[in-house]
Amino acid sequence: MNKNVKKIAVVGPESTGKSTMSKILAEHFNTLWVPEYARYYCAALTEPCNLQDEVNMFHGQVALEESILSVATQPFIICDTTFLTVKIWSDEMFGYTPKVVLDALPKYTYDLYLLMDIDLPWEEDPLRDFPHQRDYFMDIWHKELKALNANYVVVGGLGETRVANAIKAVEEFLKS
Repeated sequence: MNKNVKKIAVVGPESTGKSTMSKILAEHFNTLWVPEYARYYCAALTEPCNLQDEVNMFHGQVALEESILSVATQPFIICDTTFLTVKIWSDEMFGYTPKVVLDALPKYTYDLYLLMDIDLPWEEDPLRDFPHQRDYFMDIWHKELKALNANYVVVGGLGETRVANAIKAVEEFLKS
C-alpha cells in the first residue's frame, strides 16, 4: 500500500450522491477513485444481507482500496465510501459490529472525509432501505466521524453548487 498517497473519502447516508460525486471529483482532479464494493456485493445477493455479508463487504472494500492505492501515482485518491459504512449498518441491523471491523477502524485512516448532506431528493434504488430515516443516519455519520476524530466537511447544495462545494473542500484541504 502506498502510504504517501492521501485518501479523501466521500461518505454519508443513502441517496446523497456519494458515487456520483466520487466519479466527478476523480475526473476533475485527474486521480483514481475506489468504487463502493458493497453496491456490487449486495446487487448479487439472493437473500437478505446477514452479518457475514457485512464482514465480506468489509474485506472487499479494504482489498479494493488497497489495490487502487498500490497503483496510484497521484498525490491523492477518492474513496466512494469506506468500511465505516459496514460499522454503521452492522450496528443498525444486527445490534453490534464484528471485532474485525472495529479493530481495523483506527488502522485505515482517511485524510479528509466529505460528508454528503441529506439535502438531495431521495432516489429510489433496490439497494436502499431507509428513505424516512435520513436525519437519523446523518446524525450517526456525524457521531461516528467525531468518534474517529476525523477531518470532515459537510457538502451540501444541489447540482453544480454541490459539485463546486465539494471541489472547494478538496482544494482547501490540499492547500493546508
